[in-house]
Amino acid sequence: MVLAGLFLSKFDEAGLKILGFNGFSEAFNTFAISQDSSPASLKNYRDEFDPYFSNRRRGWHKRPIRQYCKDIMDKFGDMNIHQFTELIKSEFSNAGELVFIEEEISALKSNSFANRLATGKAAEKYFEKVYKNEPLFQRCKLSNTTALGCGFDYKMTPNTGLYYAVEVKGMTALSGTIQMTNKEHRVAELFEDRFYLFVVRNFVDKPFHTMIQNPVASELVFERHEVVSTQVSWITSVGG
Repeated sequence: MVLAGLFLSKFDEAGLKILGFNGFSEAFNTFAISQDSSPASLKNYRDEFDPYFSNRRRGWHKRPIRQYCKDIMDKFGDMNIHQFTELIKSEFSNAGELVFIEEEISALKSNSFANRLATGKAAEKYFEKVYKNEPLFQRCKLSNTTALGCGFDYKMTPNTGLYYAVEVKGMTALSGTIQMTNKEHRVAELFEDRFYLFVVRNFVDKPFHTMIQNPVASELVFERHEVVSTQVSWITSVGG
């Protein structure tokens, strides 16, 4: 969070653009929620560094910088925007350095990081924070299944009866499109009323959620898209 505040203060609009954010509100919401923190805390960190960089904000200029923030600024403040961008991605991305390799290979657009963070890690952390507000899940045990590849993100187990499957999706805006993998769609068909699509919306302003039971049989209309890809492998002989 301190690193993100330093980045947003030093690089300002250019920092937002290179990460793909449409504004500071979206950056505050996405970064902070992905770290189980509050957007206001991240804004305060940005304001903490503002007196030390050339931007239009005055920040917390009436008091000295906190020592641990100064330590971070002394260590990372001289980085250029490209070095700092890679550092931010590695700190906030689930995939770490692998993301950079994939981006170099496939030449993904610069806004892919902001979209991935909002639709992935930030949306999942949002769900973990608010799921008990849903009456159905108040007495459920939460199990994170995102790394298991089972076709949903969370297994919600009640005191009695069968468990529920929850797939979490995120959207930066109030409305837009979401994508379910073929496995997610098949699992939704199999689980029927025990499958819930939990959509976190509006990271650009104030996130909120919509929960849809049995989405494949709901008012949502899904279109099947098939993509044919070529897998390349490299073969060599050793010995002989």
